[in-house]
Amino acid sequence: MTLADYREARRADRLANAHNSKGRLIVSAYRFTAFLHANRARNVAARIAAAIVHAAYRGVVDYTMGVYLPVEARIGKGLCVWHGVGLVVHPDCVIGDSCTLRHGVTIGSRDGSAAAVPVIGAHVVFGANAVVIGRVTLGDHVVVGAGAVVLCDVPAGSLVVGNPAIARPAQARPS
Repeated sequence: MTLADYREARRADRLANAHNSKGRLIVSAYRFTAFLHANRARNVAARIAAAIVHAAYRGVVDYTMGVYLPVEARIGKGLCVWHGVGLVVHPDCVIGDSCTLRHGVTIGSRDGSAAAVPVIGAHVVFGANAVVIGRVTLGDHVVVGAGAVVLCDVPAGSLVVGNPAIARPAQARPS
């Protein structure tokens, strides 16, 4: 990640969390730590600084706030985190731009394998306590309802509800 990419992502993150101080803190800490982690190989001092910042990040965000948002996860710009407590994201998952994660959301693998993790499109909104596990792809502009358990691919523009989740086309959304 370049410095320009980092700055662009930070601007989008600030806008996405404009009225959400806890989310702004979580996403800012994630973004800064991920930037240092991605650029730590430059020299010994950079590796030491990245390790110290990563330890502080884990202490504050993971252990104190109860949000497991690993720096290895590839998360697009404009991430919004509401409440966050109980949020768990697998280190190998991919999350697109402008996504919203709420408390209790789990994005992970079924068997612990890095190859079997979700790929989340852009502009995806997760309701509280939603679960997406396994080798699943969610298209762009998907809404995952609160408490939904997603185990299969979801096309773009769908609303996903239930356990197991059932995708409904965008036209079926209530107005």
